[in-house]
Amino acid sequence: MSYNAIYKTITLADGREITIETGRLAKQADGAVVVKMGNTMLLATVVSAKEAREGTDFLPLSVDYQEKFASSGKIPGGFLKREARLSDYEILISRLVDRVLRPMFPEDYHAETQILISLISADTDILPDALAGLAASAALAVSDIPFNGPISEVRVARIDGQFVINPLGSDLQRADIDIMVGGSADSVAMVEGEMNEVSEEEMLEAIRVAHEAIKLQCQAQVELAQQVGKLQKREYSHETHDLELKERLRAELYDKVYAVAKSGNNVKAERKVAFRAIIDEYIAALPEDHELDLGLIKTYYHDIEKEAVRNVVLDERVRLDGRKLDEIRPIWSEINYLPSTHGSAIFTRGETQSLTTVTLGTKLDEQMIDSAMFSGYNKFILHYNFPAFSTGEVKPNRGPGRREVGHGNLAMRALRKVLPLESENPYTIRIVSDILESNGSSSMATVCAGSLALMDAGVKVKGGVSGIAMGLITDKESGKFAVLSDILGDEDHLGDMDFKVAGTKDGITACQMDIKVQGLSFEVLGQALAQAKAGRLHILGEMGKTIAAPNADFKPHTPRSYNIVIDKEFIGAIIGPGGKVVQQIQKDTGATIVIEEKNDKGHVNIFASDQAAMDQAVGKVKAIVSVPEIGEVYFGKVKSIQPYGAFVEFMPGKDGLLHISEVKWERLESMDNVLEIGEEIKVKLVDIDKKTGKFKLSRKVLLPKAGEQAQTNS
Repeated sequence: MSYNAIYKTITLADGREITIETGRLAKQADGAVVVKMGNTMLLATVVSAKEAREGTDFLPLSVDYQEKFASSGKIPGGFLKREARLSDYEILISRLVDRVLRPMFPEDYHAETQILISLISADTDILPDALAGLAASAALAVSDIPFNGPISEVRVARIDGQFVINPLGSDLQRADIDIMVGGSADSVAMVEGEMNEVSEEEMLEAIRVAHEAIKLQCQAQVELAQQVGKLQKREYSHETHDLELKERLRAELYDKVYAVAKSGNNVKAERKVAFRAIIDEYIAALPEDHELDLGLIKTYYHDIEKEAVRNVVLDERVRLDGRKLDEIRPIWSEINYLPSTHGSAIFTRGETQSLTTVTLGTKLDEQMIDSAMFSGYNKFILHYNFPAFSTGEVKPNRGPGRREVGHGNLAMRALRKVLPLESENPYTIRIVSDILESNGSSSMATVCAGSLALMDAGVKVKGGVSGIAMGLITDKESGKFAVLSDILGDEDHLGDMDFKVAGTKDGITACQMDIKVQGLSFEVLGQALAQAKAGRLHILGEMGKTIAAPNADFKPHTPRSYNIVIDKEFIGAIIGPGGKVVQQIQKDTGATIVIEEKNDKGHVNIFASDQAAMDQAVGKVKAIVSVPEIGEVYFGKVKSIQPYGAFVEFMPGKDGLLHISEVKWERLESMDNVLEIGEEIKVKLVDIDKKTGKFKLSRKVLLPKAGEQAQTNS
């Protein structure tokens, strides 16, 4: 069977190429492309229903990124040996793509749409996350699905002082800025990443560099669509409107809504009741025989509420809860709230509250990661929980969703930058943030609470980390705009931007930005970053009143750690046959012992909550790895008796021969009734055979001779 594949090539600044191919695979999808860079290949497909489901007033869009294990020559672990639910890493990439694509669809397009992105060939040095957005957008570009794109996403990293687009995975370890940027040819729509306490100006420059690369990739998609001949999009009609009703509602209700928005009530529940009362009263006053569409009335009322709230901010410079544009809500925090945890903190900002715990575990608690692109272990884990009661709702508890995974990852990246070096930290660290109240930026509350809890646990972090969510309201016609610090949930929903920035007093460590309007200038972004810095430093100051530096010591019940570096040939002696020796030490002492080989040495980590147990375990391990020295005296135990002498274990795992001639000064004819098996005796190591390594012991040299004994007695 023949095919007519069409190709488009994008050349990066360093000469590397990205190829987009369409027309060969998945031709029954509305759009399908293969994006290739190096040996990394992604297949992206998009299918959209021809009609919207009745009653649907939103875009049912799903974006799934999945890695096929075969792409890197691996077989999945587990019982089923097949790809299962998406991993957290796959969910995070799916979210990155979704957040850029979703605002680019027409607001009145409501047909169910599914975008699938599959890693079908993996190159460990060419990271697929930087190509997923391009692949998804290109699939839309070659389809007839209405879409106000194209868009693209790139990774920008600063390596050795230079910005690099889509750098090699092996080079990322040297990067001090690592962010993903998504957008269209006109504007940036999404930013997410981490950095080593960099300035706002440096971050803004990284976004500029990324956007230049995005422009080239968007132009390539336009040209690809022209080659395919898919510039004409399908016609659709997914909404019905009553413009007369819309105008009548606005005329009757706008001023009432504006008054509530301007009232400055700082209680979310009370504002909600006040807004709802307006529409409820309107509907209740309608004649019983009216034929108005209540669904349309509620839709138009939502539009009126959005317009009024935004205009209050732009015209009055007053926010829903009465704050100034750059004002931070009241903050209070507490540490050591939970006495049995290794570290805990409560952080409350306005109506957002996080109760966060820190648990310090051993190497055995590390998270094992098995994916197509990476296999290894993770010793810093952060989990974010968002129960329904935090917003006063009733929902089934189905475990963490994509939002929880994304928020937890952002907080984890923000805090990871201040942790002690791995060589200085023997612990596996798990942070859990439980959101108890939510009205705006619970992920940033997690950052603040996590920072406090780490210091309460005694983890030697470099400094405190705080986070703040910035909002934006713009009006294109008037040119007015307002940057909002520490946004409410309603301001996030009704605004044009959600820009989360976390960092220390010295710079930014992580960020996440979603922009809902096109054409946002870098000047506005710069102002948002400057305002975010002021807010971040204010929050750090409030946190510092609770705890300003890590506690000097761990909690009494936190497992202590002791590290012993040994020659690797002693590893087997500590483990023993089938693990018998190390298991016995753990059983006798209650300590946990982890042994691994690194840098041609053995590293023995001993964890114990009790100092006596620690001392006992350390003593037993040191006894095993101690090197016998000629001339040293040891307390040994008789292990066996032979006609020519006895074998004595004078150190754990080390037996030496006590020859019959070395037992006493007197000549012995036999070993009968001289020593008993299990008897503990004092011996001296007199020699080590250079050829065989066998140990020669003497007991008699520690005993006085017969004449010396008589002289002593006299």
